[in-house]
Amino acid sequence: MGSTKHLTVGSKAPPLEKGKLRLYSMRFCPYAQRIHLVLDAKQIPYDVVYVNLSQKPEWLHEKSPLGKVPCIEFENGDSLYESLIIAEYLDEAHSERRLLPTDPFAKAKDKLLIERFNEVITTMYKLYLGKNVDKDVFNEALDGLEIFDRELSKRGTPFFGGNQPSMLDLMIWPWCERADILRILKGEQYVLPRDRFSRLLEWKKLMKDDPAVKGSYLDAETHSKYFQSRLAGTPQYDLLT
Repeated sequence: MGSTKHLTVGSKAPPLEKGKLRLYSMRFCPYAQRIHLVLDAKQIPYDVVYVNLSQKPEWLHEKSPLGKVPCIEFENGDSLYESLIIAEYLDEAHSERRLLPTDPFAKAKDKLLIERFNEVITTMYKLYLGKNVDKDVFNEALDGLEIFDRELSKRGTPFFGGNQPSMLDLMIWPWCERADILRILKGEQYVLPRDRFSRLLEWKKLMKDDPAVKGSYLDAETHSKYFQSRLAGTPQYDLLT
């Protein structure tokens, strides 16, 4: 998968590798992790170029017009950006293992749940970035997550996708992987109550053991170290090198 060092201002974009997609990523970006998860779940050959988002390489805007990751580049130089757009493209273009349901109604329902998870993401960042944890905001995050615990119970399967992770599982996973940042930064009282989230906590345990998840997984302590550096204004992109 190449070096985890993040390229920065003044660097040159490495040449594309024949027969592989190129993923422009940042090691701690949950949106970029979505695409790592899809590529690994579908076993699509790819290489990764990590970029420093504070001091972006000049060439990044040629690949990703908004200057963001994730972005994928093809051998012909074409590119796509925005995590949900890329994820759905990959699912349709590489159909050996479909991650979105083929039934139109089930597909629409899963995409609605992915959209609803944006509310959870927004609330989580309020908690992480706030100097003091607002209990009302924490309870708002719990209410948002309860929707997903109930959905797992309703489906009666280990994953939202049944017996293996689906697109819905993979699209919400990066923030679930990072959920314990709040406990580490703010205290033990900020954890998911097991009696209220038994299905979701069991799902999290199963997700950690999934081969596709293992490819990009980092523990909460590592995520917290990066996040603390970000809060201090000096994000340590190369924390893992």
